[in-house]
Amino acid sequence: MSATTTAAPATPDAARGDRAATRILGLVPARGGSKGIPRKNIKRLAGKPLIGWTIESALRSTRLAAVVVSTDDEEIAAVARAYGAATPFMRPAELARDDTPGVDPVLHALAALPEFDAVVLLQPTSPLRMEEDIDGCVAQAERMAAPCVISVCEPRHHPGWMYRLDAHGLIAPLLDQPPVLRRQDLPPVYAANGAVYFARADWLGKTRSFTAAGTAAYVMPAERSIDLDTPLDWRIAEILMDPTLRSRAVAA
Repeated sequence: MSATTTAAPATPDAARGDRAATRILGLVPARGGSKGIPRKNIKRLAGKPLIGWTIESALRSTRLAAVVVSTDDEEIAAVARAYGAATPFMRPAELARDDTPGVDPVLHALAALPEFDAVVLLQPTSPLRMEEDIDGCVAQAERMAAPCVISVCEPRHHPGWMYRLDAHGLIAPLLDQPPVLRRQDLPPVYAANGAVYFARADWLGKTRSFTAAGTAAYVMPAERSIDLDTPLDWRIAEILMDPTLRSRAVAA
């Protein structure tokens, strides 16, 4: 354990209380490397480091027993602690590569903190996600007795209006179905938005996937579903999160 990390909270503090019989770990993954937006996890967005938005919403949740950041980066760990998260371990370098499967750091955290029965994965790249989405995802798991629930939203572009290109540049429908001309006639579809992933620890250990058979969905509105992957995504988030920029955009 690094000398700069903090000890894992053994029990929820008095302010958080005994929220449920199931002890749920709120886990924020934040590795130091980032290709599209360098150092994006601590890059400032609308006045605070990106990771701060996720930590704050997690701390406001009524369902998480603890909020822990998994990182390989000492600077990110320091920022995480400044915003109230725990950093009981540093993530090994082999679990912080570009090609590391996303579930591996989650399983590493659950192995390091075996006192938790379930985990809620909260990626920093969803800064518009709210505590009500975190609590709603957990509540959905309870209502459906589902071992896993992920957040989804309606995609901006329906796959019924998407095409493939053949070797000659000619289009062919992506879906093998008759063309639909009116939007209201399209069947509803949903896409994972990357904001909230809930899973029971034992189930995740067996399946090693948040999308195995039995996974249920929690539907989020599009305005809280932006996922920051590119500089354009970042700019859109700045407009959505900054009242001054938002008013200028509306005026234009």
